[in-house]
Amino acid sequence: MAQRFERDGGGNRKINEIMTHDPRMIDARSSIMDAAREMRDGDIGALVVMKEGSIQGLLTDRDIVVRALAEGRDTGSTSCGDICSTNLQTMTPDQTLADAAGMMRDNNIRRIVIEQDGRPMGMLSIGDLAVERDPESALAEISAASPNN
Repeated sequence: MAQRFERDGGGNRKINEIMTHDPRMIDARSSIMDAAREMRDGDIGALVVMKEGSIQGLLTDRDIVVRALAEGRDTGSTSCGDICSTNLQTMTPDQTLADAAGMMRDNNIRRIVIEQDGRPMGMLSIGDLAVERDPESALAEISAASPNN
């Protein structure tokens, strides 16, 4: 995908142009029940997990299912920090979409937290890149569709 962005001239576009700004955050000590409610209320699938003012990780709806529910953990006492992904790949808003596509490909990830000076500024998903690159693709159409609550 990075090469396609570069060939089409989109590789120089900046992440800031398409990222979701002001990502939702949750404290690492919050329960995963609180996180699930935040995701529901915000109609989102991922939260940036913060610990003492710093980014600790990323918590997705899938993390809650696979690392907590499937393991029989209590949703009221299991904290977000206990199950979030901590091996985060972050980028800055001024980096290019081609760089982001390459990072996603190389690290087999679907979302990147966009940070500036240690603070979360946004989120970029593989769906965002799909909408930008090929709005007619199945992934782009699914990513742009209204949720099916």
